[in-house]
Amino acid sequence: MNTFGQIFRLTTFGESHGEAIGGVVDGMPAGIDIDTDFIQQELNRRRPGQSNITTARNEADHVELLSGVFEGKSTGCPIGFIVRNENQHSSDYDNMREVFRPSHADYTYTQKYGVRDHRGGGRSSARITISRVVAGALAKLVLRQLGIQISAYTSQVGNIALDNDYHRYDLSLTETNAVRCPDPQKAEEMIELIQQVKAEGDTIGGVITCVVKGCPVGLGEPEFGKLHAQLGAAMLSINAVKGFEYGDGFAAVTQRGSEQNDVFTVSHNTVGHDSIVTTKTNHSGGIQGGISNGQDIFFRVAFKPVATLLREQDTVDIHGKETALTARGRHDACVLPRAVPVVEAMAAITILDAYLVYKTGKIQDFCI
Repeated sequence: MNTFGQIFRLTTFGESHGEAIGGVVDGMPAGIDIDTDFIQQELNRRRPGQSNITTARNEADHVELLSGVFEGKSTGCPIGFIVRNENQHSSDYDNMREVFRPSHADYTYTQKYGVRDHRGGGRSSARITISRVVAGALAKLVLRQLGIQISAYTSQVGNIALDNDYHRYDLSLTETNAVRCPDPQKAEEMIELIQQVKAEGDTIGGVITCVVKGCPVGLGEPEFGKLHAQLGAAMLSINAVKGFEYGDGFAAVTQRGSEQNDVFTVSHNTVGHDSIVTTKTNHSGGIQGGISNGQDIFFRVAFKPVATLLREQDTVDIHGKETALTARGRHDACVLPRAVPVVEAMAAITILDAYLVYKTGKIQDFCI
């Protein structure tokens, strides 16, 4: 299960303190301009050490494309890539070799495989999301040509939250602050809270909101390939994610059907003089019956507080003896700022894969 996708497929490899993180993207359409600066820019948004509210691990996270690109364009062949690990402090984890960190993958990995890489969590580390960001950047290059835009932002840290209506914010402001929140005032409050939590050796969680604009009607494959189910699986596969909701989500349960239904109407295209079916509201989050309906797709992803704390916690060692652990090393007090590009990446991979699946089912697209 190290491969994600049906037609646009990503296979990942690597560990936090291994030689490199990498992957292979198969199913990349041929002839796409490969903007390596854009791919690196996406990685820079995820990289550690970018501000004083993220981990101090100092990695350049420089991507090397190994195959599938010729003269600046995708060839249609698999695109192999690696990002080398250059700033590992493996000795920081020596005291964790025989101890299970509470709420981490240490115990479950040991029970499942009989062996684990204790250095930074090995394969369970969030560092492996590097591969997702590279693949997501490649997917974005394709989606860009289709007029599909994906934007994510931090909408909540702890109890500091934005209104759920993304229309109220200028999403172009997301990258103007360290926490990646489009509300400058709330961003300052979030940053202050993260700094406070970090000083206490603790961690805190939050919510990332993602908006997909320009998605055509028809993406999603019922019965078991509903678009929201694919997006949910993608988001829940990200480290530290505990919840996913799309559209009005859980808030919808307090309303009546007469309040929730997205009533259809006709929008007249003044350019082509064509009539377009649309909806007056978008409580459904752009997906109905598991299929995209042409409206904005929006969803929220809940992240738990990071499991590794820089303070003493009670735990158990590999011999079954109770003990205490104080973690060392460089860790995020809040993953939200660096997780924003990961959410975007997984959304891009999912939407592009769904689009390619959709095109294979349109027989008119294959008639000569």
